[in-house]
Amino acid sequence: MRIDVNCFVGAYPFRRVPGTSPESVLRACDRVGIDQAWISHLPSVFWRDPGAGNAWLYETAKRQERFRPVPAIHPGLAGWAEAVEVAAREAAPAVRCDPIYYGVDPTGPELNALLSACAESGLPLMLAVRLEDARQRHPNDRAGELPPWIVRSLVRSHPAARLIITHADRGFVEEVHFGSTPEEAGRIWWDICWIWGPPEDHLELLLGTVGVERFLFGTGQPLRIPESTVAKLDLVNVTSDQRLLIESRNAETVSAMPSGSPR
Repeated sequence: MRIDVNCFVGAYPFRRVPGTSPESVLRACDRVGIDQAWISHLPSVFWRDPGAGNAWLYETAKRQERFRPVPAIHPGLAGWAEAVEVAAREAAPAVRCDPIYYGVDPTGPELNALLSACAESGLPLMLAVRLEDARQRHPNDRAGELPPWIVRSLVRSHPAARLIITHADRGFVEEVHFGSTPEEAGRIWWDICWIWGPPEDHLELLLGTVGVERFLFGTGQPLRIPESTVAKLDLVNVTSDQRLLIESRNAETVSAMPSGSPR
């Protein structure tokens, strides 16, 4: 079983990117052996109301059993609390909020309220550090990148908060992980799409220092080539059990209903 927790569908607004349709994403999944993809609606990341793409996302996921929807929620807009309830009813594995793209204060009351609602509903909150390298970013994309201290602040804001951070590099992971308490670090998971493999071997180093149980298989497709994530795992020195954790078991753990959750 291989679960891609970081997958997008829908057109990228700043340039033509191939392979963004659901059918194209499925073909890419077939090509690299991905059994399940957690999908986000790419265009809505840049909309004034990111939640406007959720209805399409849910319908797309219902038509394809290999897709699981990760709806976008803007905590500064009306109806966000109901969107969290819908995500729980739809058995979403997580919800996403990208405050740097939305123009939301990452440490303000809106995002803290969303994090509390997610914690109480048993939903992990997904945030992306970046979607593209700064050298690739379109001049109209002025969002910048999520800084590490915000992740530390968020995980400390609620004792049951669980975070999935995507597109983080080695330095980001280390700054957050080693700047957090063991209990806090145990509620953060990282996808591996932005972590270097050989010859730098950043991924192998982090698996040894941070722990295999903290990492998830994520490709960032179609903005990134999914083969690169597979190649990193093929080249890293891990046991078959450790690879299974990264490819599926950790994702199943983070998306599972916590004990006592109202879901």
